Amino acid sequence: MFTGIIEAFGKVSSIRTEGGNKHFTIESPISNQLRVDQSVSHNGVCLTVIKIDSDSHTVTAINETLQKSNLGKLEQGDAINLERCMIANGRFDGHIVQGHVDQTGTVKSVKAVDGSWLFDFEYDPSLGNVTVEKGSICVNGVSLTCFNSTTNGFTVAIIPYTYEHTNFKSLKAGDTVNLEFDIIGKYVKRLLGK
Repeated sequence: MFTGIIEAFGKVSSIRTEGGNKHFTIESPISNQLRVDQSVSHNGVCLTVIKIDSDSHTVTAINETLQKSNLGKLEQGDAINLERCMIANGRFDGHIVQGHVDQTGTVKSVKAVDGSWLFDFEYDPSLGNVTVEKGSICVNGVSLTCFNSTTNGFTVAIIPYTYEHTNFKSLKAGDTVNLEFDIIGKYVKRLLGK
């Protein structure tokens, strides 16, 4: 389980394809603190560390993950948001994040507003996911509060710290992002649907 509070910023140093899988090697300041078989969130996707070098680690994404997230679009040199799983005695600074991407969304627009940024996103509502006004949303692994919630979109405000310490600073209109909708909202929707 994760909290959506990004711990480090990584860079994709290499990508190797093997059958339907892709092995991503990521350079980051936390790579040397990881261990093989550890779960780490990569742009909001929970992946298992399979190899560690001094300043990098390698993870594998299967075809299902590549199809349902933006990891399949990653290229060498791309920035990636990283978070280690939450420790049991840690603070819960974000919200409950499983690292299981529900679907991808698209950046509609990015607007600089008085030192912060407003990001508008849209997504396919036919998959049954919903946001609520002032509810939690996880975008590329970042725990955020959404507003301007509609049936197929929402807005988030990004403060300068988050902008500088995540890959939000490289996002532009048309980019694909990973979305994990609020777990509590998903359970409530399912219960009410019955």
